[in-house]
Amino acid sequence: MNRLLLAAYPEPYRSRQGMELLACLAEAYPGRSWPPPREVLAVARAGVQARARAVADDTARPWWLDGIHLTALVLAALALVPYLQDVWHWALHIDPGGHAIAFHFSGWFPWAQGPGTRTRLLPYGLLPLVCLIALLRGKPWIALPAAAAMVCAGATFNSNTLVGDEGKVGLGYYGLGAPITAHDLVLSGALCTACAVLAACRPTRLRCRSYRWLVPVVLAMSVAGGLHIISISPAFQRGMFALEVAALIAAWVATAATGDYRWLIPVVTFAFIRTQAIVIQPNWFMQSLPDLVVLLLLIAPLPVLVIAAQRRQSRALLD
Repeated sequence: MNRLLLAAYPEPYRSRQGMELLACLAEAYPGRSWPPPREVLAVARAGVQARARAVADDTARPWWLDGIHLTALVLAALALVPYLQDVWHWALHIDPGGHAIAFHFSGWFPWAQGPGTRTRLLPYGLLPLVCLIALLRGKPWIALPAAAAMVCAGATFNSNTLVGDEGKVGLGYYGLGAPITAHDLVLSGALCTACAVLAACRPTRLRCRSYRWLVPVVLAMSVAGGLHIISISPAFQRGMFALEVAALIAAWVATAATGDYRWLIPVVTFAFIRTQAIVIQPNWFMQSLPDLVVLLLLIAPLPVLVIAAQRRQSRALLD
């Protein structure tokens, strides 16, 4: 199990010092397949810092371009999250029964016609999924049409027959703040804008990530589809809150380790989208947390990241 901790480190580090790290863990905790939680956190933090330094030291692309690429990935993931169960059921032809998310009828197949709803050909969640896969592989010219289709579907959710209105008129996720639905065009519009900027750049300048990054997405789909976890369930809300806070902490660790501002771009975009959802749609606010607490959690990381970057750059100058 200790080998799983090596996944936090970049590949060059694993090839050079991976065995040494495993030997140290085996010596420090003999007979244990997994170190204590405190040691796990320390190793994971060191891995995030090592990955961040490797990214910051890579001069193949400017920091702002990498920041926009990260922003597009975050937005695609945010748009996909409420529809994990739907895409899983659609792909495997599983009848969700009474667990269908915001559908007008229980049980859904793409070729079926339910009472009071139009037949759809594809689930809406396929659009952000295609966008996410294309962005992971550094192909924004594929992600851009998918993001544009998300904007079109959200703007025409009352009349669109391609993806229908199932799962789009109901609640999206609201891990930190108010719900975001498919017809909230701020999220899809920001994603489309980021993809357009990336598509205007040379493809060779974008980072191409491994398909292994899709493993957590497939696992999340399997869990959401198998356990029927939807965006309005308490388990979903607690899980999303934990993931979002962990992502903000990871951005702080990376910024403090490198003094680089690229991780500030996705955090600013995330904070803007979540804040506008709270301010513009107060009646949809589900009180998963007090609104003041949510706003502080969204806004507080921004100056913290800036200060962390400035302090790291000051120490680098002194050294």
